[in-house]
Amino acid sequence: MISRFLTQQLIEYLRFFPVLGIVGPRQVGKTTLAKLLMQSTPKESIYFDLENPQTYEQIQAQPVWFFSQFKDKTVIIDEVQLMLPLFPLLRSLIDEYRVAGRFILLGSASPEFLATSQETLAGRIAFQELSTLALSEVKQMGINQKVSWFRGGFPDAILAPEDKFWWAWQQNYIKSYAERDLALLGVAENPIVLQRLLRMLASLHGSLLNVSSLSNSLQIEQRKLKKYLNLLEQSFLIRSLAPWSVNISKRLIKSPKIYFRDTGNLHYLLNLSSYESLVENHLIGNSWEGYVIEQVCKQLKDDVVPYFYRTSNGAEIDLVLVRGIKPIVAIEIKLSTANSLKKGSTEAINDLATQHNFIVTTEGGNFYFRPQWMVCNVPEIIQHLIDLELCFQYNPTSPTS
Repeated sequence: MISRFLTQQLIEYLRFFPVLGIVGPRQVGKTTLAKLLMQSTPKESIYFDLENPQTYEQIQAQPVWFFSQFKDKTVIIDEVQLMLPLFPLLRSLIDEYRVAGRFILLGSASPEFLATSQETLAGRIAFQELSTLALSEVKQMGINQKVSWFRGGFPDAILAPEDKFWWAWQQNYIKSYAERDLALLGVAENPIVLQRLLRMLASLHGSLLNVSSLSNSLQIEQRKLKKYLNLLEQSFLIRSLAPWSVNISKRLIKSPKIYFRDTGNLHYLLNLSSYESLVENHLIGNSWEGYVIEQVCKQLKDDVVPYFYRTSNGAEIDLVLVRGIKPIVAIEIKLSTANSLKKGSTEAINDLATQHNFIVTTEGGNFYFRPQWMVCNVPEIIQHLIDLELCFQYNPTSPTS
């Protein structure tokens, strides 16, 4: 069992909020984590899965009577986005008997789910995103950075005994996502077109997003394409990294950069079936950049926002961490120090006035490449960010500890 670094925070939420909402992509481990949390609640827990037709019908028939039986238990409802009319009832039940840890709601991405729950259960619910597994989490299983980077962070994918099983898992995941999940999110498009969209986005991983060009290539009107991209982001498949622009009196790039959040998804869509094929691919640098960004973002504290920085004259930083309106950290991401910094990187940190500047490479070493730039690897940059109180500390403990 892989210990998740959010476990202790979720336990603390359960001790205060009547409802805990855990959201994230399918097969990321939400159900497994919730069942482990059942061991930590001070009262008895009971689990219901709305994808089970019998359970769905039982709850739908007499929801008030059904849940009134369990007022002194922690009720876990899985795939709760399948029954959105349930939320006003939950609010009523909570207001009648408001105690901490009454409900744990698990849901995959759904704009209606998030909007309805936030509106109906405002002040009663704490939301937490469960991301794919971070390197810091899988190291306890003896999994190294190379495997984490190539296979991504979905539990079943990264733990597959051979790459051929990893490939089969990714194939089924992407197929199901294109044919089922996006349709449930309101994307009325041919699955073949959606697969083309995903593969084209994979080829743009780490690049500036040009909606007009992408629209022309796919022959999808821009309004519809923007909707699809928003849904892909809301369903945790892609990350749109915005440019930092506050109080900078320069001509700045305004388009976001696009990344696949899971490098395993990315490598499958790029038709890379082994780590060796990744090493030989021209997009390896973009892949590494996205991997590092996601590793950092998984552990960022809620008040820290990631951006990139780029001006029209070439000043550029891959990742800027901002608290409030103050850039704190600048991170350049390179495969090695042989990919030397450009003049634009120095110009960028002068613009941003960041006091902490890092180059993240595959090997690292915690040494100064230049007076203002420290070279480190993924675990080392995470530790620096923990020391700067920008990231959560990871302590692999059991839920009951």
